[in-house]
This record gives sequence, C-alpha cells and structure tokens, in this order.
Amino acid sequence: MNKYATYNMLKEDAKELIIVDLRDSTAFSYGHIPNAINLKPAEVEAFVKTSKTTTVLYCMNGKKSEALAKELKAKGVNVLVFKDGYFGYIKEHSKQLVEDGICEKVELSLRKKFHKTLFSRFAKGINEYNLVEPNDKIAVCISGGKDSMLMAKLFQELKRHNKFPFELVFLVMDPGYSKENRQVIERNCKMLNIPIKIFDTDIFENVLNIEKSPCYICARMRRGHLYNKARELGCNKIALGHHYDDVIETVLMGMLYSGQVQTMMPKLHSTNFEGMQLIRPMYLLREEDIKHWRDYNDLYFIQCACKFTEELALEKEDLSNLSSKRAKVKEIIKAIKTDDPQIEGNIFKSMENVNLSTVIAYKDKENKIHHFLDEYDKKRNKSKVLD
Repeated sequence: MNKYATYNMLKEDAKELIIVDLRDSTAFSYGHIPNAINLKPAEVEAFVKTSKTTTVLYCMNGKKSEALAKELKAKGVNVLVFKDGYFGYIKEHSKQLVEDGICEKVELSLRKKFHKTLFSRFAKGINEYNLVEPNDKIAVCISGGKDSMLMAKLFQELKRHNKFPFELVFLVMDPGYSKENRQVIERNCKMLNIPIKIFDTDIFENVLNIEKSPCYICARMRRGHLYNKARELGCNKIALGHHYDDVIETVLMGMLYSGQVQTMMPKLHSTNFEGMQLIRPMYLLREEDIKHWRDYNDLYFIQCACKFTEELALEKEDLSNLSSKRAKVKEIIKAIKTDDPQIEGNIFKSMENVNLSTVIAYKDKENKIHHFLDEYDKKRNKSKVLD
C-alpha cells in the first residue's frame, strides 16, 4: 500500500520535501502546488535514486501517481503520494482560504493594490467602448479560468459604484466538464461570493470526434448556448473575459494562419440573436497583471478542461507538442518584445490606424471587396505620388 502525504505536510514541511508534479508541462504552467517541480513519469525513478530527500508525487486526480508509486515500490524505491492529486490539493486549499477570509482580501486587493492595473483599466475599457449602458442586463459568462473569474469580481466592484442602473447575471455553462472541474468552479464561486446560475450542455461530447477545427466549432457552439440562455434570462448582453493579450494575438493569428487583417472587437451585435450584444470589458487588461492578481491572492482556477485535452493528458506524459496556434503566437510575441518592448502596443494600435488608401483590398460590412485598382485611374489627377 502506498504511503500518503497530507495537505498540512505540503504546506508546513515543503522545505523538507521534493514535490513532483507528473502532469504535462502545459497543465503545470497553468498552476501547481507551491515549490513543485515538473517531471515526466519516466524520469522519476532515476531522480529519486539520486535524491536523499523524501519525494511526494501527484498528478491530476491521483491515479497516475498511485500507479507509479506502486511500480517504484516493487523496485525498492519508496515515495509518498498526495492521494487525490492536484484537484485534491485545490479542494483542501480552498477550505483554508475560506477560513482566512479570502473574499474580503480579493475585493480589497482590487480596490487597493490592483486598482490601477486592473479596475481602472476595466472601467476605462467600459467607458471608451461604451460597453455598459443604463438599464443593461448583462450575463457575465464564467468559464472557471482566471480571466472570467476576475471579470466577475470586477463587475461586482463596478456595481458597487453604481453610477447608473444595470443588472448582472453570473452565468456558468457546463459543456461537459469532469466532475472535478465542475466542483472547482462551484467551490471558487462560492468562496469568492459570486452567485452563479449553472446550466448544462453536451458540447464536449458533440465535438469530441470532430477532426477538423474542433476548438473553433466548440467555441461557436458555446457562444450560441450562452446567447440563448442569456436571452432566456432577460439579458441583452453577454460579457466574455478576453483581454489585451488575446486581442494582439488574434491580430497576428489572422495574418499568419488565415491571410487576413482582423481583430477581436470590444463589442459586437449578434447576427443570430436579435437585440443581443457581446462585450469584452477586459479589453485593456494585461494577462501578466491578471496572473499577478491570481498569485497574490493564492487562487487556483481550472484551465481549458475540455475532454479532448483531459483524455490526452491521461494517455500521454507530455502535451507540449500539441500547442495551439495561439500558444505559438504567444511565443513569437514574447521573443520579439525582448528586443523592443513597444511591439505589443504597436500591434494593438495598428488596428486603430488602418489607412485604406494603402491596402491592396478590403471588405466592407456587406462583405463586398474593394480593390485599389477600382479607383486608381480615377484619382490619378488628384493624387500626389511620392517617388
């Protein structure tokens, strides 16, 4: 039988332990137990044999670490296991946060430490793009990740100021999350005093076997279900948690992978749901500031959590080779900005400084193509040519 480490042991005796995370590197980057290192299962045996410190293994839900510990024990190599894995750690950690009054701490951090980088930029985006208007009823869509959870808290803070009347509904759609992921979302919302309405769909099952562009189809289906439920609840807008970094990444993705110049707009009229709008109130917030807020408050959220990702995580040791186009673009931007910190701002501003007279062709809102040759000869006598 395997020997188990406890939550208190990981918190209080961490300096006397080596904590090994067996999940893939992508999952590890989203969040992990403090002081943990990330190893592949095949690397553990050699590592433990050269270490004189007690080693604790954990994985996503405890199953992989349990199996590896038994395999190592049969070879005479002893390790401890954190029984319920990362999900179990989050559960125990949230109990401690509630005892420590985490909700009050989070709200105070938005009013003090993160007022300038988060709340002020949130309010600026809303004002600059006219995202919230009197008598709006907004469905704040919560996926369970850091971005949407922060958006919910920022909306609550905005509502506290209440300069004009508007209503909020905190909406969670379950597209087929695992039991553990759903529990994390429900627990975090309760812990942070976010009164959510949850509804179920079978989106993950429907897209699981789609080979071409499953993520795109999943996103479209999720948005459709959110619009429909929001309208059913009397809302006229849905709010999504896309931020500044999502915007500039979308610009480059369009150029590199789709051969088009487009951006992620701060708000849109729905084409399929009459009278409904989509708004992005986190439009001016930087991802590094969102992560700072998460880590400062010692919070843990879910990542993508789709069944495709989860099933591969159980089968494979590392999913790093399955990185998305967005992840690749993130790396491109990261590499370029080391030489010029203004790069990100320039990408963002480029979508506000489009000169139609300097592009080969463009599409209007009716999708009609306008080519520069259409007017080229007509404007010959009026134009000034620079040699």
